[in-house]
Amino acid sequence: MKIATWNINSVRLRIDLVKRFLTTIGDIDVLCLQEIKCRDDQFPAKALKAAGYIHQAVSGQKGYHGVAIVSRLPLRDVERRAFAGKDEARHIAATLPGGLRVHNFYVPAGGDEPDPKVNEKFAHKLAFMRDMSAWAKSACDAGARTVLVGDLNIAPREHDVWSHRQLLDVVSHTTAEVALMDKAIAAGKWTDVARQVIPEPEKVYTWWSYRAHDWRASNRGRRLDHVWVSPSLKNAALSGGRAHFVVHTECRGWDRPSDHVPVTLKLAS
Repeated sequence: MKIATWNINSVRLRIDLVKRFLTTIGDIDVLCLQEIKCRDDQFPAKALKAAGYIHQAVSGQKGYHGVAIVSRLPLRDVERRAFAGKDEARHIAATLPGGLRVHNFYVPAGGDEPDPKVNEKFAHKLAFMRDMSAWAKSACDAGARTVLVGDLNIAPREHDVWSHRQLLDVVSHTTAEVALMDKAIAAGKWTDVARQVIPEPEKVYTWWSYRAHDWRASNRGRRLDHVWVSPSLKNAALSGGRAHFVVHTECRGWDRPSDHVPVTLKLAS
């Protein structure tokens, strides 16, 4: 089974890119999208059904946030959970055949100022991550076959950013955020697939700012998009190595791209 995750930054604006990705890469069973920026009834369901993804679970809202799971395989037990006291369409989950549970997250970006006392957005992000930590253990209990994907808006490791030293006080790479992500990973005993397959010190990025005149030349990226698996899926996730875990950097160079690129994981049988 191959699972893809992509912060598409408006699915209606970039539905042609989604279709291009599904056609170009091929063999994708499940696609998880974040920041769809539309209500449920505005989601381009027909276009994705025409592409073969007839099973869909959507949690949207007007103009902001929003997540969706589209699949060639049946989805059941769809769940939408609110975190940190705000129902902002930042989570959706569904179960696939064989009992594989997929959780799709869009963690708040957190604004610009890394001080929760003066920046409500950053305070909300920290509260969201604390809630994720409390939830994580139950998500992986009793041998659960669980995959967590999404734009988590945190680049946790030194080589997940273009400059560890310069970004230590920049939201997405602060000590406070990284500590909470580490706590969430530990609570669920998750495996962060990227850093198992691509060990440091190799750089791994999934996001490049629109502000860069030439994103490829400057290459000031961050690894904000993640794939985690529960203990029972660790072997299935890692056995294929780099061949089965791919950051699709080429998509950042497409016309009118998202600032994020898709990431795919193929789970071995």
